[in-house]
Amino acid sequence: MEVGYQVGQVVDRGSVDLQQQWQDHLEQFLAARDVGFDTYCWAHHYLIDPFQHFQPFPVLARLAAEPGDMKLATSVLLLPLLNPVDVAEQVATLDHICQGRFILGLGLGYRPEECEAFGTEMSQRAARSSEALELMVRLWTEEEVTHHGRYFHVTGARPTARPYQKPHPKIWLAGMSDPAVRRVGREGCILFIGPAQPYDTIRRQIESYHEELDRHGHSVPEDMIILREFFCAGSREEALDKARTGFQRKYEVYGEHGLQGSDAELTSKVTGDLDALIESTFIIGSPHDCIEQLARYRELGFTQVCLRLFYPGMSEREVLDHIELVGKEVLPEVHRL
Repeated sequence: MEVGYQVGQVVDRGSVDLQQQWQDHLEQFLAARDVGFDTYCWAHHYLIDPFQHFQPFPVLARLAAEPGDMKLATSVLLLPLLNPVDVAEQVATLDHICQGRFILGLGLGYRPEECEAFGTEMSQRAARSSEALELMVRLWTEEEVTHHGRYFHVTGARPTARPYQKPHPKIWLAGMSDPAVRRVGREGCILFIGPAQPYDTIRRQIESYHEELDRHGHSVPEDMIILREFFCAGSREEALDKARTGFQRKYEVYGEHGLQGSDAELTSKVTGDLDALIESTFIIGSPHDCIEQLARYRELGFTQVCLRLFYPGMSEREVLDHIELVGKEVLPEVHRL
């Protein structure tokens, strides 16, 4: 089982100088590479107050200079906000910079503020994403493209750049709610499960995903990815003690943002009782505890897990120590699963 290092929005605005934050990210990237992570995953949001964060394409282009054996992924890019012609050519460019190490993770997003800023609506996200992805694949694989859809139009378009990987990079399509997971199956894409669903929900969603793949004549992709909130320490008690403040802050912000667009059950879990969420969803404990929990997801068919190791309020030293512990005590065993 492969393991990704997930970088999301966790630095509170004004808590650290932006240049220092960038230098910290570089240090974490090199540490993750050196301890053996398989993929470095960068999240995407705009106007994500109260956090401050950098945008994925320029970041991943910089990191591509020294990835070692790691792949680089958007985890995930909010496609409904973007123009597919621009994304297709940015992806093709980045894939060449990465020499084929790039993975395109895509998601719908959940914040009305972002939709407003980009002139669209929450209700249009799924339809815009599906149309945009269809157009992007055509731009990567066809000599000349004419497309007149509901949201996007090109006539006789000939792309400036095509990807390094043929026909294009792997596409992870994110889903947290039941409708989103079913849509991934209809699209025939690699399923990327988000951080909030508990194990039993995921097991049911995988069944739904496979039903949709079969119904629409798609073969089962060789990969399936899951993102998990994660904290490892000498014991479960120590891990909970160290992680609780950061978990609390991260999920307070989810509550403030509201997770609009998700189903009611999922929203109640994410914005409700943190202790219940930790118990049912997060991977937390000693190295042995964490390995056992990760093995359960391997048994469900997941080929890669992306782990968030960095939470609000953690110092750079704490993050680097966490990376070192996971690299030494967890990664070797997870790679054997």
